[in-house]
Amino acid sequence: MGPLFAIFADRVGGDIFDIAWVWAVYLFTRGIVSALAGKISDHWIDKRKLVVIGFAAHALFTFGFLFVTNTLTLAVVEFGLGVATALASPTWYSLFAKYSGTNKNGSAWGMVNGWEDFFAGFGILLGGAIIVQTGFTGLFIVMGIVQTFATLYQAKMLK
Repeated sequence: MGPLFAIFADRVGGDIFDIAWVWAVYLFTRGIVSALAGKISDHWIDKRKLVVIGFAAHALFTFGFLFVTNTLTLAVVEFGLGVATALASPTWYSLFAKYSGTNKNGSAWGMVNGWEDFFAGFGILLGGAIIVQTGFTGLFIVMGIVQTFATLYQAKMLK
């Protein structure tokens, strides 16, 4: 959601400091839970399950944006997204490193990061167009649906 986040936060009554502290909630949560998720995935829960749980939670909390009415509810959604990202991202990267099957790690990681940035750029353009046509509600519905399909795709690795 990137730069569009500031516009959305402003629409629910947030000022610059509200945007800062709500984004900080997301980053603090993601940082702390990422460290915990790494330990959990190494000792107690299969990494594949954590990835799927993280993806599912991300879809759920994205739909949560539909219910945001003020900066406090926005902070709750951002907290949930921080947890979701922390469960999915480190474990996904760990699995990628383990199963990439290449001796060209630089190339593999370059492709992962490059495509991630490319599609994020495409997504922000598409997101802006969706907001212009349907408003933020349309964006959150589309994002939630895409993330639901991504969860189902990732769940295939559980078989």
